Amino acid sequence: MSVDSKRALVVNGKKLEVEPGATFGKAAQALGVGKIALAGRALGRSYTLDDKIPEGASEAEILTKERGGLAVLRHSASHLMASAIKRLWPEARFGTGPDTEKGFYYDVDLAHRISDEDLRKIEAEMKKIVSEDAKFERSELSREEAEKLVLSKNESFKQELIRDHAAGGETVFSFYKHSDFVDYCEGPHVPSTAWIKAVKLHDVSGSYWRGKEGNPQLQRVRGTAFFSEKDLQQHEKNIEEAKNRDHRKLGQQLDLFSFNDFAPGIPFFHPRGVTVYNELLAFLRDEYRKRGYVEVRAPLVLKVDLWHRSGHYANYRENMFFTQSEDVEMAVKPMNCPGHCLIFKERPRSYRDLPIRMAEFSPLHRNERSGTLHGLMRVRGFSQDDAHIFCREDQLEQEVLHCIAFLKKVYDTFGFKDVKVELSTRPEKSIGTKELWQKAEGALENALNKAGLNFRINAGDGAFYGPKIDFHITDALDRSWQCGTLQLDYNLPSGPEYSSQGGGGGESPASKEANSRFDLSYKGQDNQPHRPVMIHRALLGSLERMIGVLIEHWAGAFPLWLAPEQARVLPVAEAFVSYAREVEKALFDAGLRASVDDSPEKVGKRVRDAVLAKVPYVLVVGEKEAQARSVTVRARSSEKQVVLSLSSLIERARGEVARRELAPEASTTSLDAAAAPSS
Repeated sequence: MSVDSKRALVVNGKKLEVEPGATFGKAAQALGVGKIALAGRALGRSYTLDDKIPEGASEAEILTKERGGLAVLRHSASHLMASAIKRLWPEARFGTGPDTEKGFYYDVDLAHRISDEDLRKIEAEMKKIVSEDAKFERSELSREEAEKLVLSKNESFKQELIRDHAAGGETVFSFYKHSDFVDYCEGPHVPSTAWIKAVKLHDVSGSYWRGKEGNPQLQRVRGTAFFSEKDLQQHEKNIEEAKNRDHRKLGQQLDLFSFNDFAPGIPFFHPRGVTVYNELLAFLRDEYRKRGYVEVRAPLVLKVDLWHRSGHYANYRENMFFTQSEDVEMAVKPMNCPGHCLIFKERPRSYRDLPIRMAEFSPLHRNERSGTLHGLMRVRGFSQDDAHIFCREDQLEQEVLHCIAFLKKVYDTFGFKDVKVELSTRPEKSIGTKELWQKAEGALENALNKAGLNFRINAGDGAFYGPKIDFHITDALDRSWQCGTLQLDYNLPSGPEYSSQGGGGGESPASKEANSRFDLSYKGQDNQPHRPVMIHRALLGSLERMIGVLIEHWAGAFPLWLAPEQARVLPVAEAFVSYAREVEKALFDAGLRASVDDSPEKVGKRVRDAVLAKVPYVLVVGEKEAQARSVTVRARSSEKQVVLSLSSLIERARGEVARRELAPEASTTSLDAAAAPSS
């Protein structure tokens, strides 16, 4: 066949030429990833490697171990588990079974209550199916054929899904089969069951069908899967280690914060915890000053009329707290954006004034359900490193790129190098026109491409007012946390001309004023009014949640600049308490946080106490140190001791704090270099 008859195709961003009718497997081979290829995607659909690339596709994606592979493996493991359950209990019916951030689950309708002992039976059956090396085969059916198939298997939940998808415009319904198990599913899946070798089932819990009370209650069976037994074993170790690092336990042990039933879901920060909080704020404020941000402060309680105007009342009121004053209904703010719009509107703005970057750390309150509360990770009262950027459209891309660079600086400071990126598009419940959403989504996608970031599309998960970019960090236990977010908003600044709901649901405001949003404008170079574009931006997200993440990431061992107690001075005997106090004062005068432990306990016991309290530097002083004006320094995680002059220690510690170094452990060699000469 001549080269001319080959078909041009972009696969994983690279241009290829493939034979007409080529399969995804052939494209994977041409791309050089045949041995690690799992599945394919094109035109918004998933396919097996044996499927032909659709004729109308100019682009295709090959999913590999390194490119979305773990999600594919875990989704396949959910089907493997369902097929094992079906073999053990043929009467079982199934709801949905997706992959998740940490593994997978499948919701099962079964009269038999699945026990922990049953989980081991299911795992054993799964291993049998793995040994069969059964291929995952994909087929496409019409709605009529699809409903007939699921009804023949008594899968009424699947029938409901098919009907809903058909109502949404679906005309083709994909099914995946392996061995004797067939399931309605979009995919993708690994080539065969033999790929799923490292699986562990964790637990079973109750779950309402489609998450709605009143619907049938199913059994949610959870598990996880990895490409190797080694990775699975490491995951199991991480789970055990996570129990030791639980921020709720360490928060109490280190006297950082507490909770009380008088304020459910709202933390009480103790002096040591407030120190960590304030150091985070100081870091962010330093960076704000360098980047042209201005800090503002808006009221915590505002009239409900404002929340009608912003759209929060229609789209978010179930998560808000309300109160009343002199027959006027008020709401405690869950977000800062409406207040910032009012500040922007307070005086005339010119194109020369933009961009305006407003930041605020005021407390926010959201009425989360009690069952979802979890220490600092999910609270009802919190503050964000929140900012809103008002800019011209021609500044938009550059402002997004600036935000991305800022975020990288912040995450680098905490040592988070593995950052995953998602672009979330228009949700079912939204405000604004379809055209504005497409424009906003395109702008964010262009900026991500320009920044050279790999990202995945998270369809339908945008904020109700605009699309967003979410940034997920990975901690020391290989857990992912969504912290940073960047949201593009044409809607809140808009006036009456942008008030259409665009078929996306949204509010039915009681007044014309509410329907006009905030009607923000600036005078352009042409002397005419123009709408600014608004960027909602947070880097750490909730400061409370970030402190929880950092506690677990570092197991409570904060780096020197964040540590509530940076040094503890231990006199070896009562005679040297006076010098220990001098050392404490010298550290205090240098802006460092230190204390003296002059209790009657032996020095070894007091050293262990300081280590358990996660104090970065333990300073032991005795006769030699008092005479030489020095200290014997032990870094937190080291048995090694180094003698430093007091002035050298202060210089070293101040430099470490100023540079916001990650940990004293990383600077042991520099401590050696600064050691006082022996006499």
